Amino acid sequence: AENLAMSANRLELKPHDQQAMVITGATSGVGLRLAREAARRGTAVFLIARNAQALEDVARELADHGARTGWFAADVGSESEMRAAASAAVKAFGGFDVWVNDAGVSIVGPVRETPLEDHRRLFDTNYWGVVHGSLAALEHLRRRPGGGVLINIGSVLGDAPLPMQGAYAASKAAVHAFTEALRMDLMREGAPVAVTLIKPSAVASPHKDHARNLTDGPIRSAGPVYDAGLVAEAILHCTQRRVRELTVGGAGGAFRALHDLAPDLSEQ
Repeated sequence: AENLAMSANRLELKPHDQQAMVITGATSGVGLRLAREAARRGTAVFLIARNAQALEDVARELADHGARTGWFAADVGSESEMRAAASAAVKAFGGFDVWVNDAGVSIVGPVRETPLEDHRRLFDTNYWGVVHGSLAALEHLRRRPGGGVLINIGSVLGDAPLPMQGAYAASKAAVHAFTEALRMDLMREGAPVAVTLIKPSAVASPHKDHARNLTDGPIRSAGPVYDAGLVAEAILHCTQRRVRELTVGGAGGAFRALHDLAPDLSEQ
């Protein structure tokens, strides 16, 4: 009976200025750029991150420019905190139409030398954060009139790993598999939810500056580095049409093709 009811509730993608969007990892990098771009287009934005002061500062900045904002301090690695954040977003705006799982951390160093505690902590954020956010969002989106959009941020490294980023690449491969399986489950039950995986190439953001560095030298991004605004634009594009998967940055697509066609060469 529930499946039939959801099938009758068809997905309706609203214009930006009629949407409410939830963003995790919203105080830096892609998440912050997305919050600013979405707010500029009239979207109500609900911000989630761990640092309450940073959240308050960003929310004030956006509100000063006329945006409708809300925020909730939460660790995406905690299921209970993410469910509380989703409830707070519903209370703030009467519901939300788009949920973006953007929070992420990184470790740079050989897999063999990565402490297991750090590896697990990375998965708590990068993988379990996506799981917790997705499930909390779907409790609302599956039943919302007109449904909504769930967007998970993966990486080209989830398809074609690089040395020294094994833990990060593994977490993004897990996000890729989870997102595809979740999409298929929702299709089978007729839920009015579009599920998108965004796979950025290297992005100019504080992400690498916050990474745990297990090497002796500075962290350098491989290949061309793209502006975080390109990823924000890709996300906003996917709130207006159903998109299964989108790679951001031509270098990422080229590296994936090289990895598939000549894996021995790409692994040198």
